[in-house]
Amino acid sequence: MLPLAVVTALATLVFWFPLSALWHQQSEISATTAQIAAIRQQDAALKLQAKSVSSKSAATLLARSQYQLVYPGQSLIQVLPGDGSGKVSQSTGDPGLQPLVSPSSVSSLAASAAGTQVKKHGSSTGFVARFVRTLEFWR
Repeated sequence: MLPLAVVTALATLVFWFPLSALWHQQSEISATTAQIAAIRQQDAALKLQAKSVSSKSAATLLARSQYQLVYPGQSLIQVLPGDGSGKVSQSTGDPGLQPLVSPSSVSSLAASAAGTQVKKHGSSTGFVARFVRTLEFWR
């Protein structure tokens, strides 16, 4: 029984440990080979892209289309699409596209937007009256 145990232990030491290490190394080599293949594909794609923009005209086209660059002395003008009727759409939510409001109608617009009436103060324009009106928000 003892000789069989010794032979089994030796066989385990000789075959199991080296084979296990070789198997792990082989799996690491396979993973590294796959990474190298992916990097080579990326390299080939980047070389193709570099070749496609190597000419001056292609580089200029790329600079104009993707980076909005122009030659010195030129101006870049972007025309944004409208709604087709020739007027700017009001549904965009951009306050810069809203029509201008005359200064005389601002107080009536603010009152209608807030749902409150504009409070008219007396004709006292002294310092104390203006100061008290300024501090009305404290009440």
